[in-house]
Amino acid sequence: MRNITKTFPGVVANDRVTLEVRAGEIHALLGENGAGKTTLMHILYGLYQPDAGEILLQGQPVRIRSPRDAISLGFGLVPQQFLLVHRHTVAENIALGLPGTRFLFPARQVERRVREVAERHGLEIDPRAFIWQLSAGEQQRVEILKALMRGARVLILDEPTGILTPRERESLFRVLRRMAGAGHAIIFITHKLDEVMAIADGITVLRKGRVVATLAKGEADQRSLARLMVGREIAGERPKRQQPPGEAVLTVSNLWARNDRQHPALRGISFSVHQREILGVAGVAGNGQRELIEVLTGLRQPLSGHVEVCGREMTGASPREFFEAGVAHIPEERRRRGIVPGMSVAENLVLRRYREPPFAKGPLLDLHAVTEFAEDAVAAYGIDTTGPRAAAQVLSGGNLQRLILARELSGSPRLLIASHPTHGLDIAATDYIHELLLQQRDQGAALLLISEDLEEILRLADRIMVLYAGEVKDILPVADAEPERIGMMMAGLGRE
Repeated sequence: MRNITKTFPGVVANDRVTLEVRAGEIHALLGENGAGKTTLMHILYGLYQPDAGEILLQGQPVRIRSPRDAISLGFGLVPQQFLLVHRHTVAENIALGLPGTRFLFPARQVERRVREVAERHGLEIDPRAFIWQLSAGEQQRVEILKALMRGARVLILDEPTGILTPRERESLFRVLRRMAGAGHAIIFITHKLDEVMAIADGITVLRKGRVVATLAKGEADQRSLARLMVGREIAGERPKRQQPPGEAVLTVSNLWARNDRQHPALRGISFSVHQREILGVAGVAGNGQRELIEVLTGLRQPLSGHVEVCGREMTGASPREFFEAGVAHIPEERRRRGIVPGMSVAENLVLRRYREPPFAKGPLLDLHAVTEFAEDAVAAYGIDTTGPRAAAQVLSGGNLQRLILARELSGSPRLLIASHPTHGLDIAATDYIHELLLQQRDQGAALLLISEDLEEILRLADRIMVLYAGEVKDILPVADAEPERIGMMMAGLGRE
């Protein structure tokens, strides 16, 4: 890609970007949210047309007008959110849209080809397995197989390790190295710098739509890459807590709960979280994390067991009762559960406290007090908005998370439940949110941190609890937590 420029109203998404990827190379594409990575890849896959610049394939200029053109030229995209039909088998999913597949019983014809391609590239998969039966890592292999069986020679992977266990990540890296060895060119989009250093041969860094560096792996380290991405120094090792933990703030005893399908989701789990402590919950998605959060915030009724907050029985309490007991919640789905999209920034900031002074004036809202509070919160938390009256739904993911944190932390919570607090955010926003969480811990709050990013848990947590199939596999100090050991327990192996 040479001198690619793409503009949208008021925004230059790509400004004369040049990206060169060679056959047999794994090339990492780094940049903050909004740096232009996604736009560039959408141009390469035919979803957008560039305003200027050209794309060359094996030295020859090509015009990519649509994804069909991209596929015919040998480009394959493995999206972050897998595009698979869960009720169909692996072979049936691959047969969908595959050229040359017969009309009747296409999966039977495809099964043999799936096995051949999978064996050639080290992608172990059962063609007859249903998608709903597969782990996240196995579903990712299906997406890779879809691209390979359509003839992909250039493979684009968008944040491919976000939902993988450490073991699945290493398995993916082995597959990518094998593919690169066979002559494929791989573009690896990630914000995890340790992964870049582990897998990439070449690195291109984007900032504000421009290329700020293109270098080989040996010419960089994690610190210098972070500085290139954000234009400033990023904090290194996090300081450990200065004071020992205090009394138990949250105590959970023999808690049982069902999921939405009325199957057991939590199976008699017990644990506690103390003042000045972060308890990290590690586990692959779907192992009870969501149900645990909903029970602890009043959104789901447990079957049995006990929940206590600061010694007060809270089992089965309402969301409002949990909030009044000092529980704050940073939800995973910030747009669906964290805000009311049609309301303004100011209205969202006072959602928790609009009944209280100074915002309540009898049965009415004191709009002056709401606006004043919102202006202070916007300034204190660095929320990038045109003003308190702007609609919350137009904010970026990072600014939405700042809004939610400003609201939830305004009452000095005793217990903060943070679910995937940095998911999808760039390195600068992640660094800022990590600092806020550590400040809350050091000021005496108890934090329950739920994340599928094991690196994040190891960086922030004081203790780690591993959940698998709704059961606690182990709770251990972070000093004793080896990533391989944690990863094995996340996959259902190891201690009970």
